[in-house]
Amino acid sequence: MEWWEAFWSTYNTVIFSIGVNAMLALSIYITLSCGLLSLANAAFMGIGAYAASMISMQTGLSFPVALAAAGALPALVALIIGIPTLRLSGVYLAMATLGFGEVVRVIVLNMSITGGPMGINGIPQKTEFWHILLLLGATLYVLARMRRSKIGRAFEAIKADEVAARLMGINVSAYKLLAFVMGAVIAGVAGGLNAHYTFTIGPGNYAFENAVEILTMAVFGGTSNLIGPTVGAAILTLLPEVLRELKDFRLAFNGLILVLVILYLPKGIWDPRRIRGFWRRLTGGPR
Repeated sequence: MEWWEAFWSTYNTVIFSIGVNAMLALSIYITLSCGLLSLANAAFMGIGAYAASMISMQTGLSFPVALAAAGALPALVALIIGIPTLRLSGVYLAMATLGFGEVVRVIVLNMSITGGPMGINGIPQKTEFWHILLLLGATLYVLARMRRSKIGRAFEAIKADEVAARLMGINVSAYKLLAFVMGAVIAGVAGGLNAHYTFTIGPGNYAFENAVEILTMAVFGGTSNLIGPTVGAAILTLLPEVLRELKDFRLAFNGLILVLVILYLPKGIWDPRRIRGFWRRLTGGPR
């Protein structure tokens, strides 16, 4: 097993990052599935990361308790801000949630308990591979079951036509708030896992660029099913490593790939209909 040990020691950080980013992509998938364009998930990730880190470092509570707090605190914040904010839609909601993210960043930047601009260092490394695998699997299972439930059908109806959904008796506001809170929980837990692996966190880790990156992973993979965001997160995490040899041109090439996918694959790289059509042409089956 020497080859496995060498592989793991070289790529363990990338593998951990894929798992965390997949959870983040799924966190915004759940809001997009309800027709909500939110850019607050990076802020929720930061809230969860700081909450879990401070609990681990300043109390004697266990790691599962810290992760529970990493999901509960963003959920509470999402519930408070979601009630007035989710009356907005489209670009206005995106602007409002983006503003919320900046407010969180500035607050963290100016608080002594969070370490200010220096952030928190020396976080105990408690995250193990099976933690991420278990929580990612649990997230996929819950979301898959939810898609086939009354809640999932309500989400799809709201996304298709909010007015028609309301006329059908669906409580649009309640379902939107549920999607927003669920996304916050997943993002917060992902933040707690990431903080206990990277040793250090800071306000710059949860800024506007991170919010756009989370959205890009979901859109890049496709939001028509759960596989899309997971695949998108994996590819966009691996892409910088694959293009490392390009050095200064790496970011430009990365951006070019994203532009091409958006132009020619508007539903993401994992579009079930397109994949089925390609397979039928490949096997000579009926089109």
